[in-house]
Amino acid sequence: MAETYTGEFYCVKCKEKREAEGHVVVTNGRRMAKGVCPVCSTTVNRIIGKA
Repeated sequence: MAETYTGEFYCVKCKEKREAEGHVVVTNGRRMAKGVCPVCSTTVNRIIGKA
């Protein structure tokens, strides 16, 4: 089952923080949430911490 993260992401295109939901991936030992901006539909990322 895929882990999800709900919280605040920073959208680089809008230059604002947005509430969104994304799935968690592990890259180089770091957990990162990837989601979609609800306003402009750009991919947004948030580093959560080490796994």
